[in-house]
Amino acid sequence: MATGSDLRARPLGRSGLETPPLAMGGNAFGWTADERASYAVLDAFVDAGFSLVDTADVYSKWVPGNVGGESEAIIGRWFKASGKRSKVLLATKLGGETAPGRKGLSAKHVRSAVEDSLRRLQTDYIDLYQAHYPDDDVAFEETLAAFADLIKQGKVRAIGVSNHSPEQIRASLAAAAAHRLPRYETLQPLYNLYDRAEFEQRFAELCITESVGVISYYALASGFLSGKYRSEADVKASKRQRSNMKYLNERGFTILGALDEVAARTGAKQAQIALAWIIAQPAVTAPIASATSAQQVEELAAAARLKLDAQSLSLLNEASAYEPALA
Repeated sequence: MATGSDLRARPLGRSGLETPPLAMGGNAFGWTADERASYAVLDAFVDAGFSLVDTADVYSKWVPGNVGGESEAIIGRWFKASGKRSKVLLATKLGGETAPGRKGLSAKHVRSAVEDSLRRLQTDYIDLYQAHYPDDDVAFEETLAAFADLIKQGKVRAIGVSNHSPEQIRASLAAAAAHRLPRYETLQPLYNLYDRAEFEQRFAELCITESVGVISYYALASGFLSGKYRSEADVKASKRQRSNMKYLNERGFTILGALDEVAARTGAKQAQIALAWIIAQPAVTAPIASATSAQQVEELAAAARLKLDAQSLSLLNEASAYEPALA
């Protein structure tokens, strides 16, 4: 293992935007991190030399008593209090249901959703505006034309997608080229040391070939790859128990064993090793990780500077190997 201070920025597709190889997930803001903790996380993240903060208009609607928009609102108040908007590469998403009938990727909803997000975020532009979910009822050219208007107005700098299939991504790129519209420059997929197969077999080559930036979510498999969930009792004590239980199997424990072995050899923590493994993958621009304290941000920052040696990478690859898809 080697460490260094290499936080050289990586391109977000062909957008001209760049980010160091780590993004901060805003899903915890207004959920597992209250406002004070969220401010501390954001301050520590920016002060450590990072910039990409990812959120969505529906965060954190799933929390009892929340209605959605809480994460954006917290970030907006932090912008106002800290004066650090210029230091942040701000990414948010639209398309999820924020209220009955308010969802999707129609031009009408794109126009209204961006105004709502800008108001909550207390800013006049979004660096990366992403389609959270596909909308089969709306043609790609309608959505892309609406995004083009936002770019012309200076409200959005670049656009991306999350949770789209390879076929949908290809179709959107074709529509953008045919109609001379802005294209999706980034993809936000599920990808981590445990959840490898779908991205590697269906998306990686497409993203490399088309120069689509990859901002992967659930980089630590909802915390499982941190090593703190070793039994059902551990999982049931967590706020993320439903998403963690699925990892408690032979493959999951094999991966944890490999992380433990690399941790013992290197002195790095399991979560740092799991993140460093993603950062080392050629298709990835920056994994998204969440934090609820400044101390956790420090640990994440160390992961972005961690360079795993060939032996460690080989051990992790072998432990997390999967059956290839049939041709």
